[in-house]
Amino acid sequence: MFQKELLKNGIRIVTEEIPYVNSVSIGLWIKAGSRYESIENNGISHFIEHMLFKGTKKRSAKEIANSIDKIGGQLNAFTSKECTCLYAKVLDAHFDIALDVLADMFFNSNFDHEDIEKEKGVVLEEINMYEDSPEDLVHDLFSQTVWSGNSLGMPVLGTESSLGNLKREKILDYFNNNYIPQNIVISVVGNIKHTDAVKNVREYFEKSKPGNREAIQTPTPNFEPEYMFKNKLTEQVHLCMGFVGVDIKSEAYYPMLILNNIFGGAMSSRLFQKIREDRGLAYSVFSYPSSFVDCGLFSIYAGSKPCNLKSVAELIMEEINILKEKGITEEELYDSKEQLKGSYILGLESTSGRMISIGKSELILKRVYTPAEILEKIDKVDIESTNKVINYIFDKRNMGAAVIGSMKKNTNIKKLFA
Repeated sequence: MFQKELLKNGIRIVTEEIPYVNSVSIGLWIKAGSRYESIENNGISHFIEHMLFKGTKKRSAKEIANSIDKIGGQLNAFTSKECTCLYAKVLDAHFDIALDVLADMFFNSNFDHEDIEKEKGVVLEEINMYEDSPEDLVHDLFSQTVWSGNSLGMPVLGTESSLGNLKREKILDYFNNNYIPQNIVISVVGNIKHTDAVKNVREYFEKSKPGNREAIQTPTPNFEPEYMFKNKLTEQVHLCMGFVGVDIKSEAYYPMLILNNIFGGAMSSRLFQKIREDRGLAYSVFSYPSSFVDCGLFSIYAGSKPCNLKSVAELIMEEINILKEKGITEEELYDSKEQLKGSYILGLESTSGRMISIGKSELILKRVYTPAEILEKIDKVDIESTNKVINYIFDKRNMGAAVIGSMKKNTNIKKLFA
């Protein structure tokens, strides 16, 4: 049973008590991510995430890590396009320690000049590591291509150039303007009562003063049907293509998830079976949706030998055409719904999984859906709604692609899909 509390300063607390476990997961969610950045400070949200681990007024970086390590817990963070999450998972008896460490990191981080310059080197290596992984990089290249000029298309890590722009004053200014109570959700899941969780969180976080600025309004990106090729010495060619998707609040969201399972989201999917199992043209081939508060993408990835790229692209388009012409079957619908429900329920078997689910939902949607509500939404999906989303998503007028690999520089990517 989810419960919610609104502190006087605007911070939202969402909890779920699970009395039969011995752990508690706590997440500090902030509405700060690459979507709210500019070309000049791109990557600043991710950089701040790093800096929160570099030391506070009472703990060094090593002492922060040791505080959780010595009690057998986990401490980590991640940054995405629309949010940042700082989280810990510990034994229920150590909840107060985890909360103290997270609050200390949030309120008392030093942002030391020397640490900032040192961490720039660390993040630059992370960017370089990403550049050396074309199977990951191609997804960013795709979003940058079709959402060109919009912050939602920018990489979460930033670039070498934008990283160089980050000075301590700019970092603190961004932190003070964005990491404010109205942009914060604290989610707590595990063997702890709602009243106890709220009491402890209030002691640390109610002192934070609300910001005095309006929430950042970011424009919805326009999908540009563009094609991009990046020549890189690789054994495989990496393709990421896609279409306009749906936003996370859309009625088409769950039909889209059903479609994704059938089309390319699982080992039993049409793409996997046709391209890998039947033809042996790729080791990795899959589709996935990316849904945000006001827009989305439906993406398809495949990695293959350069000589097989055209065949892979043709098979993807062939399967899209079959779906548009014939739709899905009742058996596929039933199997996909059961798969989606099973995956969702299994993801809730850990306190950290539930903490992420309710925290992100409250931050992005400003409400938490119960498991029963989610399962009901999945069960309501029928062939008609799924076929409707097929025709909406697979509109070739709204299609783009990015390719990374070792090919001729004048390769025309768009011709692959003609």
